[in-house]
Amino acid sequence: MAKARRAKKIETRRKKEFTLRGLALPKLKELSLEELSKLLPARARRTIRRGFNADQQRFLEAMRTRSRDKPVRTHCRDVLVLPEHVGRRVAVYNGKEYKEIEVRPEMIGHYYGEFSLTRRFEKHSGPGVGATRSSKFMPLK
Repeated sequence: MAKARRAKKIETRRKKEFTLRGLALPKLKELSLEELSKLLPARARRTIRRGFNADQQRFLEAMRTRSRDKPVRTHCRDVLVLPEHVGRRVAVYNGKEYKEIEVRPEMIGHYYGEFSLTRRFEKHSGPGVGATRSSKFMPLK
C-alpha cells in the first residue's frame, strides 16, 4: 500500500510535456507560419502578418542552413522564436557582447531580445565622503 502511494508521488513530480494552447512541440513544428500565428499573442501575430524584414530573413535562413553544433550570432533582437528553432543555440548581441541562449520550447512566441538584456542592475554602496552634509562628520579611517 505504501509502495503504491510512493509510486504515485513520483509520477506527480515528473515534468510535464510542453504545450502551447494544447499543441505539443512536434505538432507545432508541423504548422505553417499563418497557422502558428493564430496561436500566438497579438504582437507576434502582427509581426508575422507584416512579414519579416531583410535582416530577419537573413537570420531565419541562417537558422535553417547552418550546423546545429555552433551558435548562430545575430544583432537582430526583434526576431520571433519559432518552433523550428527549439534546441538550437543563438548568440544575441546586447550592445557589448554576444549572450548565448539555448532555445527552449517555453520561448516560442517571444523575441530573442527578451533573453539578452541590454542593461545591467548596478548596486551602489553607501555614500562616500563629501557626498552629503552629514558625511562631513563621518570619522575618517
